[in-house]
Amino acid sequence: MLKFSTPIALVFFLILVMSSCKQHQEARRPLSQASGSFMKKSIQRNKKLVATEEDKIEALIKSDPKIKYLASKKGYWYTYQTRNETDTLTPKKGDVAFFDYEIKDLKGAIIYSEVELRPQIYYVDKQNIMMGLRDGIKLMRKNEKVTFLFPSNMGYGYHGDDKKIGTNQPLICTVTLRDFKSEATYKKENETPVKTVVLPAPSKQQVPPTSTPKDTINQ
Repeated sequence: MLKFSTPIALVFFLILVMSSCKQHQEARRPLSQASGSFMKKSIQRNKKLVATEEDKIEALIKSDPKIKYLASKKGYWYTYQTRNETDTLTPKKGDVAFFDYEIKDLKGAIIYSEVELRPQIYYVDKQNIMMGLRDGIKLMRKNEKVTFLFPSNMGYGYHGDDKKIGTNQPLICTVTLRDFKSEATYKKENETPVKTVVLPAPSKQQVPPTSTPKDTINQ
């Protein structure tokens, strides 16, 4: 009987290990379920947040029926203060846009003035700027002035800008598009040619004559 005790012990040990691993795997299932529950709650909170912000923006729009706001497909609203009915072109990727803008809260208090933010030179779709502004500029024609109403998810979101714009803060942005042009044109206009200045070689007449110093002691 003693000869079989070691193999039996090994088998018994392996059964215990396998049983322990199975229990450990089953014990981890509630974590994944909790994670899924957390995600659902997070989505619900975000939906409520968006709905609350949209209600505030809707109230702002209704407060002055004379101002006509348009709804964008991206989830923000805008109105023209100055419109360009002549031109048809708008900025696109590969262009450089030159614009001024100011940022206010929904109560109309200035957060950043136009003077603080001026000048703005933006490589369209190639620089990291506010999401709403990134899309809104591509709707504008040269010399147009547009006021945008951005919910926080189109602005600076949960983090704000770590300065003056707070967490989940909807924004009013008034933008004036001064001009835009292709990157190639902009680069060409701003190239400064380096001029090489060649100084003329001195002529013999320009070389000062050498003189033999006098021996003052023998004078």
